[in-house]
Amino acid sequence: MSGIAGIYYQDSRPINRNDLQQMVDRLNHRGSDGSGVWSLGTVGLGHCMLWTTPESIEEKLPLVNSTQNLVLTADARIDNRDELIALYELEDQPSREISDSELILKAYEKWGEGCLQKLIGDFAFAIWDESKQQLFCVRDHIGVKPFYYYRSTKLFAFASEIKALFALPEVPRQLNEAHLADLLTGLYEAKTETLYQGIYRLPPAHVMIVKHEGVRLHPYWSADLTKELHLGSDEEYADSFREIFTEAVRCRLRSAYPVGSTLSGGLDSSSIACTSRDLLAGNGGPPLHTFSAVYPNLPEPERSRVDESSYIDKVVSTGGFEPHLIQVDQVSPLVDLDLQVRQLDEVYFAPNLSMHWSIYDAAQRQGMRVILDGMDGDDTVSHGLDYLADLFRVGKFRTLYTEAEALSHKTLSTSPTRKIIWQYGIRPVIPGTILNMWRVLNRRNHSSLAEKAINPDFARRVNLEKRVGEYNNNSRFNNFRQKHWRNIDSGLTSYSLELLDKTAATFSLDPRYPFYDWRLIKFCLALPPRQILSNGMTRVIFRRAMAGVIPEEVRWRTTKADLSINFRYGLFTYERPIIEQVILNNPQYIEPYFDIQSLKNTYQRFITQPLLSMRTAQIVYNAVILDRWLHLLN
Repeated sequence: MSGIAGIYYQDSRPINRNDLQQMVDRLNHRGSDGSGVWSLGTVGLGHCMLWTTPESIEEKLPLVNSTQNLVLTADARIDNRDELIALYELEDQPSREISDSELILKAYEKWGEGCLQKLIGDFAFAIWDESKQQLFCVRDHIGVKPFYYYRSTKLFAFASEIKALFALPEVPRQLNEAHLADLLTGLYEAKTETLYQGIYRLPPAHVMIVKHEGVRLHPYWSADLTKELHLGSDEEYADSFREIFTEAVRCRLRSAYPVGSTLSGGLDSSSIACTSRDLLAGNGGPPLHTFSAVYPNLPEPERSRVDESSYIDKVVSTGGFEPHLIQVDQVSPLVDLDLQVRQLDEVYFAPNLSMHWSIYDAAQRQGMRVILDGMDGDDTVSHGLDYLADLFRVGKFRTLYTEAEALSHKTLSTSPTRKIIWQYGIRPVIPGTILNMWRVLNRRNHSSLAEKAINPDFARRVNLEKRVGEYNNNSRFNNFRQKHWRNIDSGLTSYSLELLDKTAATFSLDPRYPFYDWRLIKFCLALPPRQILSNGMTRVIFRRAMAGVIPEEVRWRTTKADLSINFRYGLFTYERPIIEQVILNNPQYIEPYFDIQSLKNTYQRFITQPLLSMRTAQIVYNAVILDRWLHLLN
């Protein structure tokens, strides 16, 4: 976790170092261990440093190479350090003295744009190449590290957070209404848009080259969905998975400070925590700090649907942990609302953000600077349910029925066989034109917008029904592997990562995600579907690989907690005065975007049965968040 910023005046103005310093100052919560700026002529780069890895403690950025023609600023962790050190023939130099930024800069010196085929890790960086008179900007494969930019005919500016761009008077604060409509409707597929006109996100796995004469943006990597891995046995698949997964965790344990890990008691977080514990113990390290959300004060039967304490206890009882339990049922979903709105820059509709906020707060108080997170193991490994559609496509109806029946007795025990066959086997294969015709006949698009209490004038202004329709048309897939990759590479992934990055930065934390390891993703995408779904059990390869690593009750667990219960309970219990002030008494800020009467009706349904519907609670929450953000915007 660090902060980066930069300016490139394309109208030949010289850099005002005070402007550059102001950009860096607005990022100082991302790095309390020093800052620096560099400028030459029309270009300037800035950086603020948070020490996390042992190598970062002596690191100075922006970094200028020995020939003074390349300058780098980076928020990066490079995971294939040993490979690069060997390629550069630096083995005689202590590894601790070789920073990750030095490895990036040497890679660019050696391979130019081809360096992106050599770097593994989480990174966002920019290199000014004096000889080519270009700014070389990059974001990692999945988008763990953020990169925002603004471009006009006179100026190109970038930063880790939007607030740094607003340090420049030329950068306007104008609302992007179309993107706001997408978010209110639950469409997160745009990977470049922000809620501000003219401010964009560099997409994951993309490079952007900025020159005086223009900008070139293109991907440097895309998933190969044609390859399928063929090994000799289930054991070989499991052994290979465990090796790659363990390496993904090991790389993310590199820290000069105590390391924490979230622990929910699910398969993903438990596997990360136990693997981390074993790696730390093997190196003579301290116990692993774990941070778990618990809900002792929720009323029954709601608590039993969200509480995972028994699974957390089973993991912790295996030893080697220093556990921390956070009672998130005593935390409002709108905790520190004004601070959140300021820190996150854009409006956010994230009901469970208060849980992360509370966990990050606890981790900081325990001295953590690095926290591992099991986010998106579901998508990287996949549950394999989309394989049922492949079985239907190729006419393997007997296998489809057998698998669906097994699912109804195991993983999807609350769903009958026929429902599983329809939902996962047949419906995804129906042509989009037929589904769209059915939606039109049943006015589903219109009712969906009305149910979300969207102001109809606003919806017409941004042509929202067309946007929803286009999204539905683009949500069709030809096979299991396409859908598997789309789930990983979705716009919601980068949106969530950016949100959590800025949340963690508030607490000077570097969040790390083993399931977003590029090598693990490539491996999982190449798996035969039967290694993911077999005999009614999902994520089979992962469960096999964790034999002897995590408790058996966790390894074969098929249930998941319903976190929405705590969100609904907290919103009703703690925040009715704020909600009523916004929706009932003073809705003028949100009136252009919400149908206020519909919103009031939604609120009445919510307070009548607060724990019944997540949809009504989400709409009420969205209205309050948008109101606070618009106050700041105006």
